[in-house]
Amino acid sequence: MLAYVFWHRPAEDVARDDYERALRAFHETLDGPSACFRLHVLPFKHVDGYEDWYLVDDWAALGALNDAALAPVRRVEHDAAAHASAHGWGGVYRLLRGVPEPPAAVRWTPADDPDAITAWQRQMVLGPAPEFCLTSDAAHGRDRVF
Repeated sequence: MLAYVFWHRPAEDVARDDYERALRAFHETLDGPSACFRLHVLPFKHVDGYEDWYLVDDWAALGALNDAALAPVRRVEHDAAAHASAHGWGGVYRLLRGVPEPPAAVRWTPADDPDAITAWQRQMVLGPAPEFCLTSDAAHGRDRVF
């Protein structure tokens, strides 16, 4: 199981409600599991933002997700969200153990913790992504948008 995790921030002239509405519209067009979280602080930069999770079975499915995101059936929704964004960073994570779902409460860390319920390990990055994502019992500055 792989997760494409995408962190992003809205452009300065975009209202948060409008941004979240565009994100929700895009996620609703997708066939696979996905989630979007509002973060009080990004895991690698001291600013607020959003964290999207897109789960796929393997590397081939990651390519299919990329193609599906830009397919004509959802191109309008994708482009509306993308154009409202000012910055974006991403990474691919592999599920080491635990539940294959977008985690509601996480701790980003440079080292694994064998006591963590679920562990995702970075495989490939497109920005300053942390090495591990570990679930915990308490949320750390994140609210599920949808």
